[in-house]
Amino acid sequence: MRLFPFIQAGVLLIVALGLAGCQARGQASPPHPQGCLACHQILLRGFAPGHGFAASECTACHHGDPAATGETAAHAGMIASPGELRNAPSTCGECHPGRVAGVMGGAMHTGAGMVNVTRYVLGEQKTSEGDGDLEGLGNSPADSLLRKLCASCHLGQPKSRDGPDPVTYRGGGCLACHLSEAPPGMHPTLSPRVRDERCLGCHARSSRISLSYAGLAEVDDTALARQDRSGLGQLADGRLVEHRPRDVHHRAGMGCIDCHTGTGLMGGAGKGRSVDIQCTDCHDNRSPRIGLDDWPAGVPRRWIPYPISSGQRFLTTARSGAVLWHVEVRSDGLYLHPKRGGRALRIPELESKAHRDSAHARLNCQACHAQWAPQCYGCHMAFDPAGHQWDHLSRAETPGRWVQNRSDVRNVAPPLGVTDGGRVAPFVPGMILTVDHPDWDAPRFRRLFGAIAPHTTGSSRSCASCHSSSVAVGLGAGTLHRDGEAWVHEGRYRLLQDGLAADAWTSLSGAAGESTKHGARPFTPGEIRRILDVGLTLDTPAQQAASP
Repeated sequence: MRLFPFIQAGVLLIVALGLAGCQARGQASPPHPQGCLACHQILLRGFAPGHGFAASECTACHHGDPAATGETAAHAGMIASPGELRNAPSTCGECHPGRVAGVMGGAMHTGAGMVNVTRYVLGEQKTSEGDGDLEGLGNSPADSLLRKLCASCHLGQPKSRDGPDPVTYRGGGCLACHLSEAPPGMHPTLSPRVRDERCLGCHARSSRISLSYAGLAEVDDTALARQDRSGLGQLADGRLVEHRPRDVHHRAGMGCIDCHTGTGLMGGAGKGRSVDIQCTDCHDNRSPRIGLDDWPAGVPRRWIPYPISSGQRFLTTARSGAVLWHVEVRSDGLYLHPKRGGRALRIPELESKAHRDSAHARLNCQACHAQWAPQCYGCHMAFDPAGHQWDHLSRAETPGRWVQNRSDVRNVAPPLGVTDGGRVAPFVPGMILTVDHPDWDAPRFRRLFGAIAPHTTGSSRSCASCHSSSVAVGLGAGTLHRDGEAWVHEGRYRLLQDGLAADAWTSLSGAAGESTKHGARPFTPGEIRRILDVGLTLDTPAQQAASP
């Protein structure tokens, strides 16, 4: 078994940071000569240009007393890791107050969705909405599970390590993304050019979008029984992966921040949103376009990677109005300039009849263009009070251990459903599981699906893959046939406690599972019948359903 070489090393990405405060600070003369350099001269090297001023003004970030002549006095009040969120308001926030405030209230720090859904699933709150915050977890069964299994992936964690393995890059507040390099004997480089590897530490888990984007799919141990294991690899944390088709944007050489804006990532996309960008912002942009006279503060014009004229116009995102400064508006169309460099990429426009067909008006882009999505159809969790396990909030090993067993892992085209906004989108099992805890009278069973943007964009799926598939409409694998005017589905897998097949989200009788998002749902029996009826008009018969 070989170790996967990891993923597009060196992909650079730029986020919009408000640098005016830093530049002003850098131009000012410090009140005292920086006595720090008498001992730390070697740390003058390693700074990225944006923080170059700090090479001779250590206390701008680290505090301490630059006028002191003794080590103890000089280090009084010093902050060793200014970028950690516990320190950021008085360090990074001196130059970037809006960004720090946005990050501290954003999803990558609070983990609000994860907290609320887990509490809802385990019966500790009535809905999956709320004000959950990973920093405020208690010791209930749901919070215990989060503390032991989930809370390592949030920006409030300290920067525990830095090394060559991107899967274990997590925590550290601003450092989690902006700590670019830390060569021995040099000051760590803090750069706005955030590499794709920095996203992997957290996003190689849960929905696994960092892995999926690069064409890697997690599999379970049953893959080891294959006769041909040449396509298997292992991540540094022991998880097995296999190759699957990469996202078309990855194949084109685009990095994460070529789509995801700094506004979206750092808490500026609007209430309840953690993503600013939409496919239509580039492929079908009807948002207002701004000129140089309207240029936003905090986005240096020197970042624009192509020649500009006084009349140059720029695209903005529809949700927040963030300027897409790397997308060039030319007379013959739109061109994206990858932020890590490379040739400009022509952006395809929405032109086909399918894109404008009123019958598809409710479909989001991923409903057709997601090639596959990671899915797990069997999970069992149990709490062992006699065991011990690391608690990511108290940062110590504490009594009690959560044990998780997974089964039926698939990396295939996902089922579809309806989002809380009424759009048809891919859904995957958020949780199909039994949970056992000694505080409960009996184990609990839950079946919930959640909407996903799989980050596996490619050519559109075929008409038959939706309109002739029991999997696509949420019934699960099996066969379909017409009985008079009605459709009949014969499932392939056994029925679980709720009467649905093990891989189903809904049924033709109306029995259905839940969603991890309030208002999202599977197709109704009437919607399923209308979808499958269209399949009768296609060249591919609708008798045999798609199967994993």
